[in-house]
Amino acid sequence: MIELLSLKNVATYNEHGIELPYLKKVNFLYGANGSGKTTLSNYLKNPEEGCFESCDLKWYNNQPMKTLVYNKKFREENFGNGEIDGVFTLGKANKDEIEIIKAKQILLDDIKKQGLNCHKTLTTQKEDLDRLEDSFKEHIWKAFYKRYSTKFEAAFVGFKYKEKFKEKLKLEFLNNKSELLSLNELEQKSKIIFQKEPETKTPFELFDFNPLIELESLSIWNDKIIGKTDIDIAKLIQELNNPDWVNQGIQYINENDICPFCQQPTITKEFKEKLEKYFDESYKLSISKLFEAQNKFNLFTEKVLDKLESTLEKEKQKKEPDLDIENFSNLVKAIESHIIANREVITQKLKEPSRSLSLVTSEDIIEQINNQINSTNERIATHNDLVKNYKAEKLLLINSFWRFLIEEAKLVIHDYITNESKIRKAINGLDKQIKNKRDEYSKLKKEVTELNKNVTSIQPTIDEINRILNQYGFLNFSIQPSKTSKNHYQIQREDGSIAESTLSEGEVTFITFLYFLQLAKGATNETEISENRILVVDDPISSLDSTVLFVVSSLLKDIIKDIKSNNSNIKQIFVLTHNVYFHKEVSFTDSRKQEQGDTEFWILRKNENTTSINSYGNKNPISSSYELLWNEVKDWRQNSGISLQNSMRRIIENYFKLLGRYKDNDLIQKFETVEEQSICRSLLCWINDGSHSMPDDLFLEHPEDTSQKYLNVFRRIFEETNHIEHYKMMMGEELKEEFAYS
Repeated sequence: MIELLSLKNVATYNEHGIELPYLKKVNFLYGANGSGKTTLSNYLKNPEEGCFESCDLKWYNNQPMKTLVYNKKFREENFGNGEIDGVFTLGKANKDEIEIIKAKQILLDDIKKQGLNCHKTLTTQKEDLDRLEDSFKEHIWKAFYKRYSTKFEAAFVGFKYKEKFKEKLKLEFLNNKSELLSLNELEQKSKIIFQKEPETKTPFELFDFNPLIELESLSIWNDKIIGKTDIDIAKLIQELNNPDWVNQGIQYINENDICPFCQQPTITKEFKEKLEKYFDESYKLSISKLFEAQNKFNLFTEKVLDKLESTLEKEKQKKEPDLDIENFSNLVKAIESHIIANREVITQKLKEPSRSLSLVTSEDIIEQINNQINSTNERIATHNDLVKNYKAEKLLLINSFWRFLIEEAKLVIHDYITNESKIRKAINGLDKQIKNKRDEYSKLKKEVTELNKNVTSIQPTIDEINRILNQYGFLNFSIQPSKTSKNHYQIQREDGSIAESTLSEGEVTFITFLYFLQLAKGATNETEISENRILVVDDPISSLDSTVLFVVSSLLKDIIKDIKSNNSNIKQIFVLTHNVYFHKEVSFTDSRKQEQGDTEFWILRKNENTTSINSYGNKNPISSSYELLWNEVKDWRQNSGISLQNSMRRIIENYFKLLGRYKDNDLIQKFETVEEQSICRSLLCWINDGSHSMPDDLFLEHPEDTSQKYLNVFRRIFEETNHIEHYKMMMGEELKEEFAYS
């Protein structure tokens, strides 16, 4: 069913539009031609059409239904092509099968109703759960978070939002078994532990100084490197103790055999050979080893000094250095001095390989450096142990705080979890029920569809339409199956010729409506016969005489009766009309009841090209055409001046002239003064003129001002003729007075 309907920004519906809330199973909408009825029916037929983008409708339980609309478009779409789509309905050949289908359809509706009830209950349960969650969340936030979050801020890290705080509290309630401390104990510990968290420090890497000590203690520094001793010149070199001097001089001996020392040609070939023998390969190898040792010493000491100076520089950049910078700096300078001194010794050794020299050992300084690094690393290890313990202690304190918190909130949390569990259990159960109902519905729907295929036919529709045509005197044409298209109809004369193009307007209207009613009971697709649907009937009595009008209203009343008794797959109907007589006929159900259950009455009005609507609940506002005229007068502000003029004229004609046999002059003479008679005469002239012509806005006063003046005179006519009680009754003033004095 449609629960709510609104139209705006289309045709005569302005930006404010109209709204029809609380729609019932049966809805009657009365309105004059041009008041917007067709626009409304077109919207219900195709709400997705672009011109209706500002309009809206709401389905009961969000369950849309198929909507069938009878209006001018329906006739245009279904007649004029020579053939009509066949309507499948349940045949009568197998009564037992039809009864089975009906029973299963009732069961389908029941299952669907149960499913919707489950959905409704599920929605209620979810809303209850949301309310419970919100209430609990707000309570614990105000009662506990606001109270303790400042003092114990560290414990709330990661839980400073309501939802996360709620989930944390639930989790701790179920799992926290920490030691329960008093608030005072928690506060005292938090002053110590909840301070700035210390950071873990990286210990210093111990440098391997062993290669330096080994290089400093090499025997090569002490060894005397001299030439071969069994050469005759060796004795002289040794006695003079100048092998290094001789070795350096060799490289200055030139090819002219000039002595590099005395600069005389004393160098013989034999002497050169003796020198080469003295400084043999063994001597050269020792010198090479000496250079190699020097290279290793220089490379390693450079590495040592870079490492020590880099460490010192990093410590100087720290706000709180770990090393004793002053002491460490002195040690670095000391070892640097040792290294420089030893390099000079090595250089001297290379100049005088025959000398026995010794390098200064760095062992004492190295030991001091290592001792300082080791002691610093011990302090760092102690600090890191404290950091580890700090984290553990802090975690213990946080857990103890949450234990304290859940103890304070124990009753609130317990009630919440208990209620939450009940609601979630109900939700899970409803989800399961809905799934079962959905499966059950799908299975049964498939059965009904298969049964429909077996027993449906377009022939019952043909028989029913022809029966009604014959019953009401339409004997010169009938509905027959198409000879060229399967499951289609044709309108034929008795001689077999196609009659569609020769039918009168009234005949086309009547047969179109009969076809629509059959379509409402069946479907053009045999699998859709049992689908629930909504009917919209827009002015079905145009071009019909009074007899056929009565037939149409009777057929609709049967459908309305079935809708109200839930004995049909038609679940809701909208009847729109401008005809008072048809409205009275189709809406009449029981003369003893003015109000009708499951029914809503509306009146559409158009004023200044804008449609408005009034609801009258379940009370029919259209009792007679005479009463309708009075309603137009009562609601004069919502109507045009022209409509008001016509209504007032017809009331005076009906009441005073036809019933009371008053003439215009008789009414005028009821007024004593000339002025009053002029006003009455003016009113009658205005009525008679205004109801038959359009006023020219250039020469008339504003209609509202004029209407107010003459409404006063209209009342005076009833007063002066002693018929004011009738006026009060029809205008509802008598009822207002009763309420005023009660």
